[in-house]
Amino acid sequence: MAVPSQVFELIESTVEGLGYELVDVERLPRGLIRVTIDKEGGITLDDCEKVSNLLNPALTVDNVDFDRLEVSSPGVDRPLRRANDFVRFVGSNVHIELYTPMTGEGLPANGRRRMDGKLLAVEGEEASPTITLELITERLGRTPSEIAKAKAKAKKSGEAQAAPVILNIPFKDIERASLLADLDFRGSK
Repeated sequence: MAVPSQVFELIESTVEGLGYELVDVERLPRGLIRVTIDKEGGITLDDCEKVSNLLNPALTVDNVDFDRLEVSSPGVDRPLRRANDFVRFVGSNVHIELYTPMTGEGLPANGRRRMDGKLLAVEGEEASPTITLELITERLGRTPSEIAKAKAKAKKSGEAQAAPVILNIPFKDIERASLLADLDFRGSK
């Protein structure tokens, strides 16, 4: 369910007034309002508690119909919604989904709608920026085990790696984007 603009503005002004960035507001079934916040260096439980303690009475005073308020961090797979989000995370690996498939060199003939890559740059006007992405080509259409086998085979045979595929994606073409979690549970060697 969409959050009414006046409720969103109340939450946004409260969160930003405390020095946090509002990432998302969701209105979910059973009267739950979920607020996602962030800041440089990450969010702690104390940060969530501070925002919750201020938002709860503010929403009640404004007669917002809700039963529960949940304040959380965006997590390791943080959504990227605004151009400023992309600017902040240049150099990070991201997952991007487009409204329509993109075609071009290094992409399948029928195009590609979902892709993972390294966010290289955000250029252009603030109103209509272009996102520059270096595709993580070894992941295209493969399972994790296929990727591992292909890497081992290439390393063993000394194959040269293919040239990187660089894409320039208009911000307006991005339906959804998030950071790619870089989790390694293998431990140090």
